[in-house]
Amino acid sequence: MTRQIIFALTLLITLGVFYFTIVRIVRFFRFTRPAFPVRDFGKRFSLMMKVAFGQSRIFRKPILGLFHALVFWGFCIILFGSIEMVIDGLSGTERALRFLGPVYDFIIASGDIFAVLVAISIIVFLARRLFFRVRRFEGVEMKSKSHIDANISLTLILLLMISLLTMNTGYVGYNHSEGREIYGIFPVSSILAGMMQGFSVRDFLMMHEISWWTHILLIFVFANYLPYSKHFHVFMSVPNVFLSRLDPLGKLENMESITREVRLMMDPGTAYAPAADTSPGRFGVKDAEDVTWKNYFDSLSCTECGRCTEVCPANITGKKLSPRKIMMDLRARMKEKGPGMVREGRGFDDGRSLLGNYVSEEELWACTTCNACARECPININHPSLIVDMRRYLVLEEASAPGELKSMFSYIENNGAPWQYPADDRLNWTRDLKFRVPVLSELAGRGEKPEYLFWVGCAGAFDDRYRKVVRAFAEILNHIGVSYAVLGKEETCTGDPAKRAGNELLFQMQAFQVIDLLQKYGVRKIITTCPHCFNIFKNEYPGLGGDFETISHVSFLNDRLRDGSLRLSGSSLKDVRITYHDPCYLGRANEIYSEPRALLKAVTGDLAEMKSHGSFALCCGAGGAQMFKEAEKGDQEIFIRRTADALETGAEIIATACPFCMTMLTDGLKYKNREEEVRNMDIAELIAGSL
Repeated sequence: MTRQIIFALTLLITLGVFYFTIVRIVRFFRFTRPAFPVRDFGKRFSLMMKVAFGQSRIFRKPILGLFHALVFWGFCIILFGSIEMVIDGLSGTERALRFLGPVYDFIIASGDIFAVLVAISIIVFLARRLFFRVRRFEGVEMKSKSHIDANISLTLILLLMISLLTMNTGYVGYNHSEGREIYGIFPVSSILAGMMQGFSVRDFLMMHEISWWTHILLIFVFANYLPYSKHFHVFMSVPNVFLSRLDPLGKLENMESITREVRLMMDPGTAYAPAADTSPGRFGVKDAEDVTWKNYFDSLSCTECGRCTEVCPANITGKKLSPRKIMMDLRARMKEKGPGMVREGRGFDDGRSLLGNYVSEEELWACTTCNACARECPININHPSLIVDMRRYLVLEEASAPGELKSMFSYIENNGAPWQYPADDRLNWTRDLKFRVPVLSELAGRGEKPEYLFWVGCAGAFDDRYRKVVRAFAEILNHIGVSYAVLGKEETCTGDPAKRAGNELLFQMQAFQVIDLLQKYGVRKIITTCPHCFNIFKNEYPGLGGDFETISHVSFLNDRLRDGSLRLSGSSLKDVRITYHDPCYLGRANEIYSEPRALLKAVTGDLAEMKSHGSFALCCGAGGAQMFKEAEKGDQEIFIRRTADALETGAEIIATACPFCMTMLTDGLKYKNREEEVRNMDIAELIAGSL
């Protein structure tokens, strides 16, 4: 009974301290803003099983992924034994769950084996941290405290596994020596007990008792240390994955407060009018109270593993941005400001802020919104959404942005394009064609309605190099007899660069203008050669009432190739080595990987992949409105790094499917003085040349 009382008091103290700690953390959630609605529980459960329990993202690094997965799965199995220990400790029973029979035997045997596997994995992790220089464990945000914390957590886990094994060994040895029944199967501990020939019954009993108390006390200590540690993800990772955004990575949420403002400007009599009497609050994120509950949940779940920073193109090329640091900064700022808000309310001001004192503008403007960080994160943290929210504050509240972006905003407002070109030039790309490109307004005037709208985009209309691409695509459409039309002078910027740069107001003004125009013409299907326009139409316009069936030109061409309506007469490029650069807003943003490769394989017999391709592909450096500004300071330009990747393949042609990527890779070839030897071509041009 004394043993049970001591255990109960220890458990009570542990739970009390844990409750106190968790309440201190959770109470800050009430100062956050709403995020997306949590629904589609079936999809969420499936995602949780795949990403959290299946460790699918961890296995993107197969060897290290296996070690981590063994630790995670081991914890899940060993948790069963920990629950049983608590029951035994409170009730005085021995192996209280043995009534489960064969299931019990299987779980206990698995736990015994996993204890060894987890211990080996932890030793590997400790060795990497202590004796090897791993780049992703470094960075300005990784203070000595972070390294010490990681080593303490890993050491505690190792001690937990050792104490579990010695406890099991003592149990097996004692009961075997006494001729008592052994409940459960212990494949590893039985071997260890058999090796201890000189141990007496009393020795085994002492080993078991000391190890039992050591193990349970380590569990109690570990549980209360975790909330103060980066390993808090032991508790947070599974629910964080369950609560993940289910949208494509390319989607940025539309700001409802801006939507109300824009609708009021467009129609003062709209149903949104009553909201005009209320303050819209702060636009974007400046400080901890401006973030959503999911942002804060993400920051608490962050493991500081650095996988996000390791793949960040800005960080790779020496710029200040580190997605991991953004999460760590939010967590630290909430911890700093939260107690003051608890005392005085949301209006508490300590003269500091997340943006400025923790995150610099230089960090924010280095982001290309390529989503490599979000794709790599093992627990589905979405870093770009928070970065863009902070840009929104700078642009909408402070009117602060790089000068080039301010010019870009002005051009979109005045010309409907991010460059200083008039709308009258939007059909100039058609001049060299041997056929007439149908214009939607002219067809509508004759009572005709095409099946598809070909959305040319600003680059296709105004950029000399990309005009060749849209001409090639128009030739393909004409060749296979597709019913289509273009908007011509009526086309305007979708607002994508403004949105990624944080100017949500300008984006939505453009969006409503485009949506109204397309609905006026009854447009239902859209094809575009620009992945950024494609992403906007597919993911962000529907939230503003623009529901259109949108398809990228590579998907459209691949469909036509598969159904036989697009036939290639033979290619002169069959023996030419081609490599493909995955545009971020086709690939990671919208999971379009196989279609462009299928098209290229129809053109060449020598398709060479870069070392980073598919979902691992490095950004060209132009996304996130970087196309329209000078890059932030760093060791190297991103486009130079990506061009080097392409040249390493020995390819004669670098294929892509994006106007921004086309520009950056062309500049990269010029920088490398290889523009005469290596061509940069869009897939549409390669297909058109093979008709």
